Amino acid sequence: MCLSCAFPTASSRRSFLKAGAGLALAGGLALPGPAVAQAPAALSGEEALKRLMEGNARYVANAPEQRDFSARRAALSRSQHPFASIVSCADSRVAPELAFDQGAGDLFVVRVAGNFVNQDGLASLEFGAAVLRSQLILVLGHTRCGAISAAIDVVRNNTQLPGHLPQLIDAIKPAVHAADAEKPSDMLAATIAANVRLNVEKLKTSTPVLAGLVAEKKLTVAGGVYDLATGKVTLI
Repeated sequence: MCLSCAFPTASSRRSFLKAGAGLALAGGLALPGPAVAQAPAALSGEEALKRLMEGNARYVANAPEQRDFSARRAALSRSQHPFASIVSCADSRVAPELAFDQGAGDLFVVRVAGNFVNQDGLASLEFGAAVLRSQLILVLGHTRCGAISAAIDVVRNNTQLPGHLPQLIDAIKPAVHAADAEKPSDMLAATIAANVRLNVEKLKTSTPVLAGLVAEKKLTVAGGVYDLATGKVTLI
């Protein structure tokens, strides 16, 4: 089934959910049989966040859980049940599954340099929440972010960037302005945090899908910053 068929342009969230259910079935997300990964007990957003942070503590302590990747791959070949969605920077030093000590199939990850939400990312997160039933979205920024640093440089010095980079920077500029208004001592750190907060708010108020789930307390949206030096995630 094509995505355009599965996601009609109907305005109601109910139509979206019905279409998503059809896509789930067509994609093998609910097929019976021993080869299918069984859906775990649903975690609330708060429980999912707690599970992430416990995993991050293991990662920081260099004490990850041991996993059987072979058996897990076989089960996941027919279905997936991620308990959390992550909006992460594309930075090669940030790997959400490692940072939260989770295995394949546990996280539904959307990545773009600067960890902001555009239309494609939003649609992916709607899929994660409405179809895959993930009840948590975590926007994850990180220290020493090059995309954020570049956005600050463009705003302050009118630096001209090549190719499609200006479009990426445009998505981050609101965070630069928000941070600059506070006159912070560390502009980069302040902008990284502001970017996380702005995208958390954007997701919470995104209609018709995510805002409705948030209002019904079926979706939690949170934000955090990953420290490249220590691996620790701090919620903000």
